[in-house]
Amino acid sequence: MKSVIEELDALFPEMIELRRHFHQYPELSHREVNTPLTIANYLESLGIGVRTNVGGQGVVGHIKGGRPGKTVALRADFDALPLQDQKNVPYRSTVPGVMHACGHDAHTSALLTAAKALAKHRKDLKGNVVLIHQFGEEVTPGGAKPMIEAGCLEGVDAIFGTHIWAPMPVGQVGVKSGPMMAAADKFKVTISGRGGHGGAPHLTTDALITGASVVNHLQQIVSRRIDPTEAAVLSIGTFHSGQAFNVIAEEAVIEGTVRTFSKHVQETIIAEIERVIKGVCDSNGASFSLDYEKGYPPVVNHENETDIVRQCAKHVVGPEAVIELEPNMIGEDFSYYLEHVPGRAIRRLEPFTRTITRCLTSMKKAC
Repeated sequence: MKSVIEELDALFPEMIELRRHFHQYPELSHREVNTPLTIANYLESLGIGVRTNVGGQGVVGHIKGGRPGKTVALRADFDALPLQDQKNVPYRSTVPGVMHACGHDAHTSALLTAAKALAKHRKDLKGNVVLIHQFGEEVTPGGAKPMIEAGCLEGVDAIFGTHIWAPMPVGQVGVKSGPMMAAADKFKVTISGRGGHGGAPHLTTDALITGASVVNHLQQIVSRRIDPTEAAVLSIGTFHSGQAFNVIAEEAVIEGTVRTFSKHVQETIIAEIERVIKGVCDSNGASFSLDYEKGYPPVVNHENETDIVRQCAKHVVGPEAVIELEPNMIGEDFSYYLEHVPGRAIRRLEPFTRTITRCLTSMKKAC
């Protein structure tokens, strides 16, 4: 282990260089071309077997250890977000309106650095390491599911991933067994009424007023229809209705999100959304359509693999820097991997540090 840790320390400047390269040349979800090519070329230069175009733009590397043992997968995502990079640094994004604002450049550079250290010591490895570089995490349906369908988890006994996390102080590692991140769904409601002159409301069916009532009633679902010991969120993000100040709207469009940790709560909320909308629309003489799209499942970490991470992190950063996390309502498609093999998602603070790579390496040793 000591030699691998020393190797990572020596590679830290290279990891920074890699991260800044990816930061300068971000690519949006499902449009990644140069990023997976750079990843594949880097892995091939290390003598690592590489599969490209896995499930789409995915890249999978395979390090065969010198001794028999289990196979552990390490995953990093590499897509960027449609945001403008406004900072003034030499490595700012060169792509207008696109930047790495969620740390996937850090995830990728950390995993590539881990790959380099592990490849150098592959003869000492007990078992194998699969390196999963995933595309399209930011936009559903995501890249995890098609990569799994393309066989990225074949022969894998456990999987681990990490996500930098700004609310955590630098140098800490966050762990949690059980539900850690939520199922993230979205819905769209279209309410249809009968428009007309604002001076003759009795001749209309006001879609705007009906929609406003729908919004208010939807907010009662979590507080009145869900067990208060369960966690759930229903948030309205957009409401569009009307075109003129003196014309009663014939249509209202409402969009929102639902976040849950369990399937039965998710299904209850879906049923309640439809019941509430139907009741309000019926009472106002309006009609509606509901488009409900289930997003990523909740991230549920396995207890044994979480304990492996916990113990390794204590060894690497010290017990005082290992934090037991509370679950939150952010979604992540790492959940799909955990539905197939045991594993664990880890949280770390941006900017990335050697701790990420060290923990990934330590987990492999512990397995």
